[in-house]
Amino acid sequence: MSTASPERAADGRHDGNVSAAEIARFDTLASRWWDPDGESRPLHDLNPVRFAYIAERVELAQAKVADVGCGGGLLSEALARAGARVTGIDLGEKVIEIAQLHLHESALSVDYRVQSSAELAAAEPASFDAVCCMELIEHVPDPAALVADLAAMLKPGGQLFMSTLNRTPAAFGAAIVGAEYVMRMLPRGTHHYAHFLKPSELGRLLRQSGLELEDVSGLGYNPLARKAWISRFTAINYVLSARKPL
Repeated sequence: MSTASPERAADGRHDGNVSAAEIARFDTLASRWWDPDGESRPLHDLNPVRFAYIAERVELAQAKVADVGCGGGLLSEALARAGARVTGIDLGEKVIEIAQLHLHESALSVDYRVQSSAELAAAEPASFDAVCCMELIEHVPDPAALVADLAAMLKPGGQLFMSTLNRTPAAFGAAIVGAEYVMRMLPRGTHHYAHFLKPSELGRLLRQSGLELEDVSGLGYNPLARKAWISRFTAINYVLSARKPL
């Protein structure tokens, strides 16, 4: 779940908009990515709701879609199953390997690449009908640069879909205290509260990159019942859609 060039700087960070530590953190989960009862369990539970949110707003059949920070491919495969032509990128080499291997089981077609958002934006500018970036922006050092990359990938009229965590006490309690320390659903250190973005802050970044915010909705989740849903409550998780003007 990364967005930078894999070239390492002298300080151990990757050149670009991600750190080596973030890549390593998600690569450790790679072998169990498709286990619905493993560390990626919340992703399995949330994926159908995220997919439905996208499918309600974009005609996916034959649409060209980028899944940025695709991890092991949960959303990428759902989009491909709906008929989209999907490019999934991540800088975690192990998670991309798992995503590619899972295609043998699903018999779907996804173009998986170990590639940064900046590299994809430069290679295929203004070429995607939709771009998805789920639970990634809170892990990058420069959110504005990521949003600019995502906007550059979109065709005029194309739509961007993002999900992330709000910077509120409720989100701190649920995503860090609850998920990482109490229920131990996620490894400790997965999230950093200071990196969470309020919808108003992310909306400003979208506007700065020339996008028009169309919707912000809450993403509810009950980990005990393993149920997720779209709601009006945006204080913990939220999902949004934005459009690139024609």
